[in-house]
Amino acid sequence: MALNLANTVVEFLQQNPEQKFTAREVANWIFETYPDECQQKLERSSKVKNDDDLVKQITGEIYAVTFKDRLQKHGIKMMEDRPRRFYFTHATDDEEIAKAESHKPSPDTKAKGSVVKEHDLYPILSEFLWSELELYSKRIDEKRSRNSRGAGGNKWLYPDLVGMEDLSSDWHREIKDCVQQYANKKTKLWSFEVKILINRSNVREVFFQAVSNSSWANFGYLVASEIEGADTLKELRMLSSLHGIGFIRLDAENPSESQIMIPAKERIEIDWDTANRLTEENKDFLQYIKLIRQFYQTGEIRQSDWDMNTEQD
Repeated sequence: MALNLANTVVEFLQQNPEQKFTAREVANWIFETYPDECQQKLERSSKVKNDDDLVKQITGEIYAVTFKDRLQKHGIKMMEDRPRRFYFTHATDDEEIAKAESHKPSPDTKAKGSVVKEHDLYPILSEFLWSELELYSKRIDEKRSRNSRGAGGNKWLYPDLVGMEDLSSDWHREIKDCVQQYANKKTKLWSFEVKILINRSNVREVFFQAVSNSSWANFGYLVASEIEGADTLKELRMLSSLHGIGFIRLDAENPSESQIMIPAKERIEIDWDTANRLTEENKDFLQYIKLIRQFYQTGEIRQSDWDMNTEQD
């Protein structure tokens, strides 16, 4: 009997609710669970020569079938990882967001030791920013704010992390001194809003939160450890083309596998009025501005002043 691949994928994922699998992992399960059907598939194909080729073919077919809308009605969802992962859930998009933000790991995250608290993502992001972009980053804790404007007065004002890019790191000393005298730009400032999960339920809300709290910076980014659905990523690309906010997919288990999926558009000038408000309201942001000022005055950067996980060369 020939395999009904769509039904078989649904069967496997429903037997393992909330657990996320790559297409290759599902293909291996199919190969082991349905040996007779797989052997018939091998014999019918003129291109597939051996078992390895067959598993690769089934993997590709799984990717094709999981992109079909009809699987969504069975509760099958897809994470925009590399490689993509698939899973079954009874939860709605809103329920998944609430679960992620409640810091309660699913059986899948427990098994893999995944980071599930947003605060745990901050040092991982700092590591990625330094190793990939050589950015000096600093955490902005909204609890260290005055909130002088009352409840809700500073909503979406503070990013989770800020960064400084040293444009002069490989400049000659004479050039550095010359730029210092003429007050020319030798840094770019970055802003990052971090989330655990982005899906269709919260994509617009978190995007415009990033728009709001990064309006002062040269570059603004939304960061998430998980993004569910190709349509969610499509929405992010559309919003980014309009507003310039970038997107980083942060791999919490292997930071080196993180990637900038949507580059941010540079704002040429810093919005110093907005930066001034953040400085007046938040002690962490005040310290960030002080470090930038010290760099312009001295040309020196002390790694110990920043949230660095990797020793500087």
